[in-house]
Amino acid sequence: MSRRIPPLTWLRAFEAAARHLSITRAAEELNVSPAAVSQHVRALEAQLDLTLFRRVHNRMYLTECGQAYRIRLTAGFDLLALGTKELHDHAQREVLTIRVPSSFSILWLAPKLDRFHALYPSIDIRLTALDRSVDFAREEIDLEIRNGDGRWPGLDAVLLMEEEVFPVCSPVLVAGAHPLRQPADLAHHELLHVNGYFEDWTMWFRAAGIGGLDARRGDLFDQSIMAIQAAISGLGVALGRTPLVANELGTGRLVAPFDIVLPGEDSYWITYPRSTPEHAGLVAFRDWLLEEVAGAEEEGQRVETPAA
Repeated sequence: MSRRIPPLTWLRAFEAAARHLSITRAAEELNVSPAAVSQHVRALEAQLDLTLFRRVHNRMYLTECGQAYRIRLTAGFDLLALGTKELHDHAQREVLTIRVPSSFSILWLAPKLDRFHALYPSIDIRLTALDRSVDFAREEIDLEIRNGDGRWPGLDAVLLMEEEVFPVCSPVLVAGAHPLRQPADLAHHELLHVNGYFEDWTMWFRAAGIGGLDARRGDLFDQSIMAIQAAISGLGVALGRTPLVANELGTGRLVAPFDIVLPGEDSYWITYPRSTPEHAGLVAFRDWLLEEVAGAEEEGQRVETPAA
């Protein structure tokens, strides 16, 4: 269908004049002279062969058809303005693609992303949670949080936080039939293990000076989040790894019954290719991560060591 539309300058002049019921105020809005607005309105009326305004004693009134036309034009111009703004906002948005270990993503990062978006509403996050390292040469990933020693060829690695290991459990167990007052009390509770970290309980028992207990008994889970959820449910005692238990300790869903802490073998690092320019989104997200960790430490939130 062909569109028979009067010139846009005529329509803008009429719509502004009709909205203000004033040629002078319409001219001020459009940054033209009042004579130009009047000329455009008269030209529009002539083309439409309609009277859009009535003038009585130097005052302007819309006719019935003028009012109907003004409503449609105002809605149309509003829609054009909205479409232009959405297009501009979309063009200004930046997309940041991030790879994070799955348990870290669910237990630490995801609950905090709303704070990042409040600070940087024009940056969209594409978050992938996988327990394998990124091949930056083959995958379109901007940044990865890795657990390791910080030495990866070709990558910049910024230390996010160190990892420490200590027992955690539901507060129900601490005050239950067999309270957890000292490490030997673990003999009355199930030990929860994570695949790949099966020897951690043996090392923790050694650090606690416990002998005669089977450190290998209890259930084995494929991922840390599974063992932590089991601990929250009261199934047994897990070895929490910072930062995976920080949020649950802060909410009281988990407690740390002992103050014996093992240093983790690895730390969490923010990594990205050394050859990649540090664009604004990457820098913003990296600095925000570091500020989140620093802020938690300043507020006394448990991100490294358990309370005694």
